[in-house]
Amino acid sequence: MNEHDWLVERFETDRPRLRAVAYRMLGSLPEADDAVQEAWIRLSRADVDAVENLSGWLTTIVARVSLNMLKSRRSRREDLVDAPENSGAHASEVSADPEQEAVLADSVGLALLVVLDTLTPAERLAFVLHDMFAVPYEEIAPIVDRTPTAARQLASRARRRVQQAGAGGQAAEAAARGAAEDAVDPAQQAADRAEIVRAFLAASREGEFEALLTVLDPDIVLRTDSSAIKMADAAEWNTAPEVHGADAVTRAFLNRTWSPVPAVIEGAPGLVWNYRGQPRVVFRFTFDGDLITAIDVQADLTGLDIDLT
Repeated sequence: MNEHDWLVERFETDRPRLRAVAYRMLGSLPEADDAVQEAWIRLSRADVDAVENLSGWLTTIVARVSLNMLKSRRSRREDLVDAPENSGAHASEVSADPEQEAVLADSVGLALLVVLDTLTPAERLAFVLHDMFAVPYEEIAPIVDRTPTAARQLASRARRRVQQAGAGGQAAEAAARGAAEDAVDPAQQAADRAEIVRAFLAASREGEFEALLTVLDPDIVLRTDSSAIKMADAAEWNTAPEVHGADAVTRAFLNRTWSPVPAVIEGAPGLVWNYRGQPRVVFRFTFDGDLITAIDVQADLTGLDIDLT
């Protein structure tokens, strides 16, 4: 068997799984076949000897192609389940079996596809790869250009949507399995939330509107005590005792020339603004899962346990 024939045979071994990944990402059998076909084209041009895990490499390629296809979709309504048809197969492929295509569509279910279609492309990819195909977050992270912790947050948000929608079947099983795998001890949870706080600070400083929105709950509330309001007024930073909603809170923090530092406040990750080496204002965060649901800005630090180490 020559190298090309071996490559074809090796690819055909992975084809069913790759097609399943692409279909759950795209909700369209023809598009799934296009993504798998693109993976074959890239494989045929690659230096296979340099690839340690060929199955993982192919999964990454199909995921990247599917992600790009999702991002490129316009506002037109996409059919969640298309009529079976043979599309874009390479020369070695035998025509697809319509019965097998029907089985693939039934195995996913329209309810799940409807829910998946409400997710952002990155959330959909993280949920599909991790919860449905057990791909580690370390491998998902570079595909969505995030850290592993951020990739886990994407999957977590998607999982909540799936569970709230009650899609049932495979979706419920995958979400339950993913939630069980993601269960963390308190130390790990604190570390994850500290990273979210750092991501919030970085996005605020750099004026990254979309990045800020990804860590804020849509119904977040920003509360500022009277002492902090007086300090804000003196700095000509207009603020209100309460601000509601992710958009409004994002605008309140966007592009601010402020320099708080990460700290542990009352045992939880937060931010502290120091003046002449002394804490003057703290930013305390409340979380629900991986989203910030409230931020309390306090200049009255009486009795607060603040650890700057």
